[in-house]
Amino acid sequence: FVNLQKPISKSTRASHTMASQEHKLCMIPGPVEFHEDVLTSMSTAATSHVSPSFISVFGECVELLRKVFFTAKGQPFIISGSGTLGFDMTASNLVEPGEDVLVLNSGYFGDSFTTCLETYGANVTQIKAEIGDRPSLENIAEVLSSKKFKAITITHVDTSTGVLSDVRAIAEVVKQKSPDTLIIVDGVCSIGAEELRVDEWGLDIAFTASQKALGVPSGLSILIASERAIEVYKRRKTPIPSYYASWAHWLPIMNAYELRKASYFATPPVQLIYALNTSLKQITSVPLETRFQMHKEVSNRIKDAIENLGLKFVPNSREIAANGMTAVYYPEGIQATDLLPRVANHNVVIAGGLHRAIATKYFRIGHMGLSVIEPNRGHIDKTIESLRIGLNELGYRGGESQ
Repeated sequence: FVNLQKPISKSTRASHTMASQEHKLCMIPGPVEFHEDVLTSMSTAATSHVSPSFISVFGECVELLRKVFFTAKGQPFIISGSGTLGFDMTASNLVEPGEDVLVLNSGYFGDSFTTCLETYGANVTQIKAEIGDRPSLENIAEVLSSKKFKAITITHVDTSTGVLSDVRAIAEVVKQKSPDTLIIVDGVCSIGAEELRVDEWGLDIAFTASQKALGVPSGLSILIASERAIEVYKRRKTPIPSYYASWAHWLPIMNAYELRKASYFATPPVQLIYALNTSLKQITSVPLETRFQMHKEVSNRIKDAIENLGLKFVPNSREIAANGMTAVYYPEGIQATDLLPRVANHNVVIAGGLHRAIATKYFRIGHMGLSVIEPNRGHIDKTIESLRIGLNELGYRGGESQ
């Protein structure tokens, strides 16, 4: 017999308290730091996914996402999974075997999207930029003119390089050169931190994950599909080669919850959706333009401090660098195993490299969401100072430290 009412022991309470006290700031490009109200929203009793109270919360999330993505009629999908599920939903529902897709590759995630599309039978053409750069508009226009593409994919911010793509300008080129081509945006490391407007820019797909700038623990894949994308999905000639990612299953679910009705295909992560609801209300409580500007200002602060330390960025210029993260080369003679533990010793966690070709040569700092929107918490100051101290402890005296 197990006593489910047995009180938590003093030693267990102490360990929980100690774990809380030992928390190090998570300043990586996702997961980010979470607001206390978001975390508290997850502390609900067991709740049915078809209870009236939850149905209302889920339906409201669908509606609030339209505000975040700047779309009036786009169809939101909120599904249990990582940001990578956005690849699968896009590829399996919109691209049929043998169709041509153009992938703009500015790092690791361009490679990943290519692999996903090829898994579902697409013929992929890549425009692959040098590390730290992004495909030029001229090159994009030239390739789009060479043949008909079903879709073009854009990594808004490649988390591996910190390179920011100009989605608006690319979308204008697509409309001029190949207006029937679907415009697909991987916004996993951008949405909520970088400006992105689905309707105004004519985007067909934009997707993200909960643990980035939306400020919710990982576990939700979030996608918006335009009316045009939904029509393309409905007109496809071949069966959808996925079970879990199929919109045939998920579209009725999303429509039902928005109408405040119960429906079922697979059990949604109830507590995560409560957290998403809280976060979306926080995000939409102020103009999103204000949020974007705050991310730009903090990005400049971080990058100014890094330049003052004499360090070099992975992006070729600050004009093409993301506002929600920064990728930086280690100084000569310093490695990940030297610097990252030093910074962690000062209670800040930053990330190592991700791009396979240069993974051991650089590190990454995330600065999005809560750490940006509530500057009084001091996360940015602490991150800059911990980096400076960590470098100094390793004997580095670059930039202003000389």
